[in-house]
Amino acid sequence: MNILTNLYGPFFDINNWKNVLSSSSDWLVIFSLVMIECILSVDNAVVLATQTQVLEDKKEREKSLFYGLWGAYIFRFIVIGIGTFLINLWEIKVIGALYLAYLVFRFFDKQKRGRKTRKLVKKEGRLSVFWRVVIQIEFMDIVFSVDSVLASLAISSNPVIVLIGGLIGILAMRGIAEVIMKMMQKIPELETMAYVLIGIIALKLLLSIPMIDIEIPSIVFAGIVILAFLITIGIHYAKRPAKKQ
Repeated sequence: MNILTNLYGPFFDINNWKNVLSSSSDWLVIFSLVMIECILSVDNAVVLATQTQVLEDKKEREKSLFYGLWGAYIFRFIVIGIGTFLINLWEIKVIGALYLAYLVFRFFDKQKRGRKTRKLVKKEGRLSVFWRVVIQIEFMDIVFSVDSVLASLAISSNPVIVLIGGLIGILAMRGIAEVIMKMMQKIPELETMAYVLIGIIALKLLLSIPMIDIEIPSIVFAGIVILAFLITIGIHYAKRPAKKQ
């Protein structure tokens, strides 16, 4: 009980919340955390948007992101409390990297065989396709939350500030995922591009484990994502037949 009180006590301190919400300097810190969350979550947004493509109904895709949002909020609350111990959980990054590499392999293997490539989740199973997509989203939230929480705790040791910044950042990231999701519907080539990026993300996660300790800066990856989008969109419009005069 003492351990739980030490980890989560600050979340239930009313005075702590009042001080944070009424402090302009704390809100500046929160704003910086939101910006960091968005930058660190570019890769997460790409993965989430890609995973939702298995759902054919637009409302179900948006609903899966909404359910994943609440799961991410709950998990973020739990993780911040034990954030000081996350540095030892490099195994999560390895598992996440292997899982992402598997998704990339399966996508290009099906493409090579001439099969449909959007069915990341098989229709058969005890759980519906919708709930399996939600579970995948939650799993990837766990993987990508590690870097975000550690970066936030390095800026502010007050868990309330980190929590507020994280929750706002997660909401912004979901908005980015929805934009990517809509673009993928209009430009099919973005699906292949997304899996190439997922492969890079897998490598990025694997290189960041303590035994290798090679960190690809998030701002560099964000630049890679923007460049990949521009190139893919350019290829898409270049392939379109010219309009007759």
